[in-house]
Amino acid sequence: MKKLVVLTGSGISAESGIRTFREMGGLWEEYDVHEVASPQGWNSDMDLVLRFYNERRKQLHACEPNDGHHTLAELEKYFDVEIITQNVDNLHERAGSTKILHLHGELIKVRSTGNPNTVFELDGWELKRGDTCDEGHQLRPHIVWFGEAVPLIEDAARIASQADAFAVIGTSLAVYPAAGLVDYAPSDVPIYLIDPNEIPVPMHRNVELIKEPASKGVPILKEKLLERF
Repeated sequence: MKKLVVLTGSGISAESGIRTFREMGGLWEEYDVHEVASPQGWNSDMDLVLRFYNERRKQLHACEPNDGHHTLAELEKYFDVEIITQNVDNLHERAGSTKILHLHGELIKVRSTGNPNTVFELDGWELKRGDTCDEGHQLRPHIVWFGEAVPLIEDAARIASQADAFAVIGTSLAVYPAAGLVDYAPSDVPIYLIDPNEIPVPMHRNVELIKEPASKGVPILKEKLLERF
């Protein structure tokens, strides 16, 4: 079975109602990213950070996967699909995809501030000051913040290097190190970029642009892949 590696970004989740940081009207217009998505922000105003992610979790519970998510799950009937996502939501999981690597963490999970290996799923959407692990350490969002290492990037690069086809969906290819994963795909594999916006196309690669939002573009991708393979 051919391996399809998919890199997804905020664009695929935006269609489900998940607000992005970078788009017009996005969260950066309301919040200073360093106040809510950095270790310094956590140390200076824990309550603001907790409230921010509680709002995001509450919003996520009200959102549903869209046709882009569902079609990626359907592709597992025909391909060995591995999704590398920059998104922290669980919409891929809820759509039925089974192999998902979350580069930037997971919104529905929390971890101990004393032991980063103590990670578990939060019951409900609210995390409060005073919520601790068994060792008594405050719990924090299980999110990779600005200024923190991306611990799974080597695993993502290994997955990308095994691709027979590589798809990029709903990401501007502007955020590193995730944007560099395209370069790990073998030089002869087809690359599909699905996005309604203008994004930089790697000119040295075999790239096909599908200029559609994910809900329309991923079904087109499915047709192209089934024709090709």
